[in-house]
Amino acid sequence: MTSRRVMLVDDHPMWIEALSEDLVGEGFEIVAVAHNGDECLRRARAARPDVIVMDLRIPEPDGASCIQVLVQEFPDIKVLVVSASGEHEDVLRAVKAGAKGYLVKSASRAELVEGVLRTADGDAVFTPGLAGLVLGEFRRMATVAQERNTTSAQLTRREIDVLRRVAKGLAYREIADELFVSHRTVQNHVQNVLRKLQLHNRVELTLYAIEQGFGDEPTGPGMDSSRRR
Repeated sequence: MTSRRVMLVDDHPMWIEALSEDLVGEGFEIVAVAHNGDECLRRARAARPDVIVMDLRIPEPDGASCIQVLVQEFPDIKVLVVSASGEHEDVLRAVKAGAKGYLVKSASRAELVEGVLRTADGDAVFTPGLAGLVLGEFRRMATVAQERNTTSAQLTRREIDVLRRVAKGLAYREIADELFVSHRTVQNHVQNVLRKLQLHNRVELTLYAIEQGFGDEPTGPGMDSSRRR
């Protein structure tokens, strides 16, 4: 059965009023409206809508930030972004945050209502041309992830020792002390791992190491049987 409880988020009251009338005419119940990020988070938590229709460019926290927070708190919530922006960066940021679809505001009222209906039914709804962009990006991400997983299997024992400690948040000098090597040696190992995994900095490396579970592996002195370098 189609979810019918909808929340509208936009900093243009006239747009909210117009879309609200159209949705009510289709049998939807508007359970909350918000004009900025703070209102969005507060009222969404109180109203628990089935569907949120929101703009990205609202007063902070912006739409993508709100989507990420709400989807984490309420995994079943469905978010359809309706924005004046069709920029690729905005579209990909919204989808990565957890939006189920993305329509531009230049769409007709009939297309917007249809988009909300389909989102409520669990469909992924995109303005023509944007669906291919999103699919291509996720295919690229899947390929990069596969390559990194393959490459991580090619790391040396000592590089993995370093990666485990990076995941635990240790500083280079702390890692050097634990592994009985120099600070410069740790830096060299980190640079080699960054190159192999096609990462750019320690922040990305730390996130990768945590996601891959390296931080869950034991790192006590007795666990490192590799020879000192």
